[in-house]
Amino acid sequence: MTADRAQDDPGHQGFVDDFADPDLDLSVWVPSYLPQWSSRAASAATYAVRDSCLHLTIPPEHGLWCPDDHGPLRVSGVQSGVFAGPVGSTIGQQPVREGALVREAQPTMWGWTPRFGRLELRARMDLTSRSMAAWWLVGLEDQPDRCGELCVVEVFGDAITAEGAAVGMGVHPFRDPRLVDDFDAPRVPIDVSEFHTYSVDWAPDGASFAVDGLVIRTADVVPDYPMQSMVAVFDFPDRADPDDADQAAHVPALVVDRIGMAPDQTPSA
Repeated sequence: MTADRAQDDPGHQGFVDDFADPDLDLSVWVPSYLPQWSSRAASAATYAVRDSCLHLTIPPEHGLWCPDDHGPLRVSGVQSGVFAGPVGSTIGQQPVREGALVREAQPTMWGWTPRFGRLELRARMDLTSRSMAAWWLVGLEDQPDRCGELCVVEVFGDAITAEGAAVGMGVHPFRDPRLVDDFDAPRVPIDVSEFHTYSVDWAPDGASFAVDGLVIRTADVVPDYPMQSMVAVFDFPDRADPDDADQAAHVPALVVDRIGMAPDQTPSA
């Protein structure tokens, strides 16, 4: 099954996607990265759905994201919601810079936007020192202060060693006055090129972040509003090593086997 969710379920609280269908469910996923700051076409992901997995990649021909407003960055990502104001306004999620203006109007979409629960991602990554992969949840900013972030997993390729990887996780407040920055990247003894399950148990009184069921860290103050998922792989061209031909030819990838509510929290058929 793919993109299963309970009927009459605001925010698809019972959602799980195991990518069994031949393409994304576009009632849940936007296959572009923060398109309001450029356009859906200019921020479109390079992706494929095959072998019951979502493959997000950055091949050599993949263009820069918001090159007029951001340093050199390439990204392939999907997001489970979108909210922005009219063209020319500053209303929109995770602005590319302070004072950024909406360049393309977006139809509001609340795809998978849970409020609390145990959420998880099973995925693997193929990274070099110039790339990164992540899954984080953010408020839709339908109200300006509903903008906080729960980062469940963030791995930079240059933080991977033979002994494991630094796995970023925690809370970023942005402009939410309730929240405090509570983020760290503890080293976890895993090979991120293999499949692992990254999860957050998110409740009104805090959140715990785990890898393969082992709690790594906790946060006491968390967002208390519906949040959308952002799943993406990034490439930073300005970190390129000009003497490393293998790095230049490498295609960063994030392969997602499953994302959604933990199995014991999804509704039965």
